[in-house]
Amino acid sequence: MNTLLVSIIVNNYNYAQYLCEAIDSACAQSYDNTEVIVVDDGSTDNSLELIAKYDDAIIIVSKENGGQASAFNAGFSASRGDIIIFLDADDYLLPNAVERIVAVWPPDGVAKVHALLNGIDAQGQFLGYTYPARGEYLGNGHVVTQLLERGVYGVAPTSGNAFSRGALEKIFPIDEEQYRISADGYLAVTIAFYGDILALEEPIGAYRVHGSNNWGTSMEGRQFRAFIEHDIRKQKLIAEQAENFGYNSPPDLMRRTNTHLRARIASLKLDPESHPIETDSLPRLIYDGVRSTWLYAELTWQKRSIVTLWFFMVGLLPTSLAKPVINWLFAQQNRPQSVERLLSILRPIINQKRAKRA
Repeated sequence: MNTLLVSIIVNNYNYAQYLCEAIDSACAQSYDNTEVIVVDDGSTDNSLELIAKYDDAIIIVSKENGGQASAFNAGFSASRGDIIIFLDADDYLLPNAVERIVAVWPPDGVAKVHALLNGIDAQGQFLGYTYPARGEYLGNGHVVTQLLERGVYGVAPTSGNAFSRGALEKIFPIDEEQYRISADGYLAVTIAFYGDILALEEPIGAYRVHGSNNWGTSMEGRQFRAFIEHDIRKQKLIAEQAENFGYNSPPDLMRRTNTHLRARIASLKLDPESHPIETDSLPRLIYDGVRSTWLYAELTWQKRSIVTLWFFMVGLLPTSLAKPVINWLFAQQNRPQSVERLLSILRPIINQKRAKRA
């Protein structure tokens, strides 16, 4: 399998303070058969100056700002790898990340392998948890059934995914106008229709929690509106792909999707005047949230109980009290220690049950 060429595509826009760590991690992989491509999407900081110092060690793609899909398209066009990793410039890979991915890559191939990422803060300090959390479900195998039933499957952040070139060739180029942002969401959904997915339940890199990507810095309705709008686009994409492949997509998919409903009730609670769905009400969202928790969410009964309580508390408490409740669910680093202790007890139980099922 060491004949497989792996392309690590570092996507950068004004992340000069983190960029070198990302590039260095890509260049320092223990697996030799790699190429490193750095796409600068029209940065206005000193990113290009830093990139130029790497000279022949990397392939440099410098372009006008066009957004995430544009950067993905440019990087993929410049790549030659059998396996493609899109590494966000504020993240980094562990030294043996590619080696571990290639080691589990099946001879007959998969659409992608995805793995956990360690959560770190802006200074690079480990936050004590992973994305997704250890013991939570990463999609494995033929995930289309789950995607069409629940609107989601367990997926790693962008830097935790390694894609098959053959699968990507079927879904590229990405529409640059429609996916100026959230092109990673397009990849996560669409790739599921083009082959099986393999989960590697261990960290292969780090996901940096900071500024605009940190839910805990500003719990405002506008953040949740963006989340909701992203999910609406995703539902349309799922429906389109399902039709193309002869599947039925349920019309109530978003009312089955637990993570979507969490954002929806948070948006309505925090900023009802600007909430994007006029027909929503708190009682209906409590009902839909609890229903989706027990019928469609991939959770143990213990965690279902916690999420059920969360929906009632957000819906019924005054906004001043509901806001910290919203905060601890969406911002893992802000969870009360009592909640973290409870989850730390539940996760080993979840793991044991899954191991027995496997």
